[in-house]
Amino acid sequence: MGKTHSSLLISVSTRLNDQACENVQERAEWHYTDFVLSPEDGGSDGKALACGPAQCFIVSCETQPEGWRHPSFTGPAGGTAAATGKNEYDLLVIGGGSGGLACAKEAAQFGRKVAVLDYVEPSPQGTKWGLGGTCVNVGCIPKKLMHQAALLGSALKDAQHYGWNIAQPVHHTWSVMAQAVQNYVKSLNWGHRVQLQDKKVKYFNLKGSFSDSHTIRGLTKAGKETIVTAENIVIATGGRPKYPTHVAGALEYGITSDDLFWLKESPGKTLVVGASYVSLECAGFLTGIGLDTTVMMRSIPLRGFDQQMASLVTEHMESYGTKFLKRCFPTTVEKLENNRLQVTWKNTDLGTEETDSFDTVMWAVGRAPDTETLNLETVGVKTNSETGKIIVDASEATSVPHIYAVGDITEGRPELTPTAIAAGKLLAQRLFGQSSELMDYDNVPTTVFTPLEYGCVGLSEEAAVQCYGSDNIEVYHAYYKPLEFTVAERDASQCYMKMVCLREREQRILGLHFIGPNAGEVIQGFALGIKCGATYPQLMKTIGIHPTCAEEITKLHITKRSGLDATVTGC
Repeated sequence: MGKTHSSLLISVSTRLNDQACENVQERAEWHYTDFVLSPEDGGSDGKALACGPAQCFIVSCETQPEGWRHPSFTGPAGGTAAATGKNEYDLLVIGGGSGGLACAKEAAQFGRKVAVLDYVEPSPQGTKWGLGGTCVNVGCIPKKLMHQAALLGSALKDAQHYGWNIAQPVHHTWSVMAQAVQNYVKSLNWGHRVQLQDKKVKYFNLKGSFSDSHTIRGLTKAGKETIVTAENIVIATGGRPKYPTHVAGALEYGITSDDLFWLKESPGKTLVVGASYVSLECAGFLTGIGLDTTVMMRSIPLRGFDQQMASLVTEHMESYGTKFLKRCFPTTVEKLENNRLQVTWKNTDLGTEETDSFDTVMWAVGRAPDTETLNLETVGVKTNSETGKIIVDASEATSVPHIYAVGDITEGRPELTPTAIAAGKLLAQRLFGQSSELMDYDNVPTTVFTPLEYGCVGLSEEAAVQCYGSDNIEVYHAYYKPLEFTVAERDASQCYMKMVCLREREQRILGLHFIGPNAGEVIQGFALGIKCGATYPQLMKTIGIHPTCAEEITKLHITKRSGLDATVTGC
């Protein structure tokens, strides 16, 4: 088959071996088809077409003559909407992450013609992945699985106190864990592709940019152009990790969370730079699987979270082996002859310059919106000049009619998967389902999956004081010991909870904060009550489930104002 042909018709029918898939993939790189083929279908290597966890489904390949065009295909061989005067799609979503996919699938439920355009730019270290966005590929999912790996390591230590004979020393093999996690992620990539096809959502593996307010110019990796037009366009491209480019060697030798979960070999002795939740979560599980791990933080941990809780989280991490370089910032990263990385940093407290060598340096210094190639200025979509994020109103509308944005790309929204999903669905319902319901971003629960998890919903104590004044809030709190920690003789110094309430008679709950095992599971349940306006008296009427950590929330009675010891005693 020569490259003179303009299209390749592919029909799903049978099972091919890897070589056959590879051959089809090779040909598909320069063809546009009704069933769009992309390197991501087989994972990061791009060799297998439409490969799920178990097998490859496809295909008979039929060459079509020059100029042939499938009725649903828009590309070089056919005309564009500009010629016909009609947009091809009711909705085009740019970005195949959590928010974008949710919006596209919801819109398709209303019988609308929908397309998703997604393209993963490889990280500076060359890491790439499939459909599904940050959460699926390089965020929540692999993070939680590696966190679980670390928790199992702790459980093995506890098990000996419970009578289990565990052969020593216990050793963790990174490659086994990483391969299992990556295989699961690839199955999710495939699942997303299947869902889009089932819902008749067209998928384009193209890098998109605006030509005008209804037209997107898409480019393949090889530079092949496709023009797609839509009545409504949703931008949901999310963000990518920042590199401190002012630090010599940062880009050349460092990695980010975009790379960590796809490493085939153990990162070894690791320096994690930053004090975000991404930094602490990654440092936590790296320590938990037995790696020498250091966190370098310039200022405070978990900025934006309750700072009393943040301090307890880092205290626990320190007590379990993670090292912290506080009030320090890196100046250079150099590669030594033995391939280790020598990092030089300044200690602002001592005014000294210090150095050490590591196998891996990971940057976790924040994220930047992925807008660079969208050509937003051409169509007039306004962004925040400081953050680069897209400015939207309460209905997720941008400054340009018919162009919307959801998820991490938007200014002032929580950078959380569930909020992006909910916002995307509600947007589709307003566009196509006669709904007027707006996304409510108040009282959104979340959890930081550090070794001792921190879950919260509502206002931090600092935010409550700022909003209502210290004289108008009451904080109930308790230090507790999980029953599971007793026999295992584990330290519970940082197991703590607090409830921030208005002080007036009704005592509405403004915020709930919990540090301990399974914090996400605990907070998820209480989030419903707080969303519904729960009050302190109502919570005190709630019967706890015994024996659990969560029941301690229903027994909170000591206030910070009282100055009494908040340590729970008895069972």
